[in-house]
Amino acid sequence: MLVLNGPNLGRLGRRQPEIYGSTTHDGLAELCVGWGRELGLDVEVRQTNHEGVMVDWLNAAADDATPVVLNAAAWTHYSYAVYDACAQLEAPLVEVHISDPTQRPEVFRHSSVVTPHAAHVVAGRGVDGYRQALVLLTSRPEAGDVGGRS
Repeated sequence: MLVLNGPNLGRLGRRQPEIYGSTTHDGLAELCVGWGRELGLDVEVRQTNHEGVMVDWLNAAADDATPVVLNAAAWTHYSYAVYDACAQLEAPLVEVHISDPTQRPEVFRHSSVVTPHAAHVVAGRGVDGYRQALVLLTSRPEAGDVGGRS
């Protein structure tokens, strides 16, 4: 199971904490691994600022039928390379966003090239959205109703 994070998410805890909170990316990775362990999942967390690296990771996930939790960050809104890579995924994809892009003032954030390929979208739930995404991938009922934009 992969948790993939796009550009600038490596700066969590320092970047706009009023929007993204105080948890660092290392802290988020530790949380995801722990939540995964509780759910019986082997979770690997990665972050990159390089679009081609993200596409390579998504292509490998497609080849291996690996489930993915994806926060594509800025690429969510414009990267057709990420769109095409997500289209190839065989295993479930859950799109996650710490803030809710549809509620942000910047209009460009209101659309996603990832959503058409996602089994679920978890948005606006802070870092706990990653836990909810992992639960959704296990199809456990305690996930609650977090599919779609919330």
